[in-house]
Amino acid sequence: MTDRLLTVEQAAQLLGTTARFPRRLIAERRIAFVKVGRHVRIPERALTDFVAANTVQPITTSRRRIGAVA
Repeated sequence: MTDRLLTVEQAAQLLGTTARFPRRLIAERRIAFVKVGRHVRIPERALTDFVAANTVQPITTSRRRIGAVA
């Protein structure tokens, strides 16, 4: 097993959020997690997959000419 298991607080810090956000993801079953007894751990890979799946790519548009009539 090479994937690090993170606490909810560690996952929140990695995401730059409060602990409430990863807890909500767990409650809504939107992210994979592991129960170790009564403790909940989030695999680091689950966080990277979640971020990758929810990353929105910018739209590239053609540049407008200066002085063009709209």
